[in-house]
Amino acid sequence: MTNAFDSDTLAFYQGNAADYAAWSKHRHVRLDQFLGRLPPGASILELGCGAGADSAHMIKQGFDVRPTDGSPQMAAQAAQRLGRDVETLLFHQLDADALYDGVWANACLLHVPRNELGGVLARIWRALKPGGWFYASYKGGEAEGRDKLARYYNYPTEDWLRERYREAGAWSSLAVEANEDVGYDNKPAVILHVTAQKVT
Repeated sequence: MTNAFDSDTLAFYQGNAADYAAWSKHRHVRLDQFLGRLPPGASILELGCGAGADSAHMIKQGFDVRPTDGSPQMAAQAAQRLGRDVETLLFHQLDADALYDGVWANACLLHVPRNELGGVLARIWRALKPGGWFYASYKGGEAEGRDKLARYYNYPTEDWLRERYREAGAWSSLAVEANEDVGYDNKPAVILHVTAQKVT
């Protein structure tokens, strides 16, 4: 079985969980757009929940949320914020079949090694109910690499991403938007926001 994570990147989040949690931005514009596509009380899986801000926002609005993170330390930060247990789940451990109305994966799949991303996307596709929605964001680029904090990024182009999504499963819609932002490393980056709906 493949791991679908980078050990150095995971070690960064395990060793810097509190600092990263304190830095994490709490902007919910795209999240609210995502939630607007779902029925009231919809079941949502959050991958890479970090400090739990997005899960808290979803729970407050009455959604049935399963927050998860690949780092036990980050999961603990989220659990403290949410007042409930948060699972430690690595992407390749996801094993669900048509269970969720939505999967929210903000700024986490960008760390999946390029040769593993297709398999992870296929697992997410399988976990979605027919007609379910999936959001993920990536740092755009031309080739995989590491930032100054030694975190791995797959740095995809839009075309490369679209191909991986097509290989993962059938989607009735697949939209990619881009904007510029500054990350934890204080470096500007182009962020690719991918929103897809599983076929019904």
